[in-house]
Amino acid sequence: MRILFTCWAWPSHLYAMVPVAWACRAAGHDVLVASQPSLTGTIERTGLPAAVVGRDVDAEQTFRDVVFTPPGANGGGPRVLTLLSQLAETMTGDLADLARRWGADLVVSDPTAFAGPLAAAVAGVPAVRHLYGTDLMSAAGRFLPTVLEPLAARHGVGPVDAFGVATIDPYPEGLQVPVASRRLPVRYLPFNGPGTVPPVLPSRTGRARVCVTWGTTPGRLDPSLFLAGDVVRALHGTNVDLVVAVAPEQRRLLGPIPDDVPVVSAPLHLLLGDCDVVVGHGGAGTLLTAVTYGLPQLLVPRLPDHVRHADRIAAAGAGVVVPAASAEPADLVAGLTALLDDPAYRAAAAGLREQSAAQPTPAHLVGELTALRAPARR
Repeated sequence: MRILFTCWAWPSHLYAMVPVAWACRAAGHDVLVASQPSLTGTIERTGLPAAVVGRDVDAEQTFRDVVFTPPGANGGGPRVLTLLSQLAETMTGDLADLARRWGADLVVSDPTAFAGPLAAAVAGVPAVRHLYGTDLMSAAGRFLPTVLEPLAARHGVGPVDAFGVATIDPYPEGLQVPVASRRLPVRYLPFNGPGTVPPVLPSRTGRARVCVTWGTTPGRLDPSLFLAGDVVRALHGTNVDLVVAVAPEQRRLLGPIPDDVPVVSAPLHLLLGDCDVVVGHGGAGTLLTAVTYGLPQLLVPRLPDHVRHADRIAAAGAGVVVPAASAEPADLVAGLTALLDDPAYRAAAAGLREQSAAQPTPAHLVGELTALRAPARR
């Protein structure tokens, strides 16, 4: 069986699919990952074969506009849908040609990569979505036909269902939202980039160890959105051991950090097994990695999707949310104190970890994907 994975050029969307893609390869299936040119190197570093489709689009500027639009002005939703339409327009033709030429039996795509279901329709094969976090498209379903119908008509196909025949969902039950196609639950296996030797942290002092990390998106959009340094300075002196996890290129964004706070650069899953609390921006990868280790979270989201991810954690009782636009040091200290003092947060986080561990592994999911292949292609 040949399975074509695709996403637009945003690394975190790719990383969410890597364990399933590798499980398919390990089961003997052919796998190919297609995206815009700027993601090629990132795909290759996962060890998966890469194909280039379409051209790059300046997604960063759209997200900056959404973040920095004053309250009450035109909402970010229409701008994001316009961006997703542009991405699909640039990728669909090449992706459809690739699916047909390569003989794909199934197309698996990031839920915001509409080129996936469009190309699958052109190639006459099933389309499956692979969520990277909360299903952000579930609330936008009624708007999607206006995005997809013109593109579908241009490529000679009828109405296309953006939700596909199934949705791979790595969220545990306590964080899930309704999805508009058959849900295929899968255990979240953290992939935060190429592996390294786990960092050596200072010996435990008996105090709680708090990891501060800010993903890759905020700093990429604007240095003012990268709050890790501000958060460390606000929480320093609160009777905890702090550790900062950032990519090497983010160190310059931290500003002055107290000498007793280690700064490490390593995939997050190599670090969190020795931590007690995570403080972050609400990105899906960070959030789900923390869930995997059963850690309560203090979340300071700014981007709309980060706000939705963070709200799910708060609703599950496993974290505290402090809005980034109004975050003050006292609010951060109060949130961290609540997480450490109230055992209910740790119990809720442990419950999410158990739910996550109970979900089928990517290896088990391969059989489900194989069963979705069109009968004529079996």
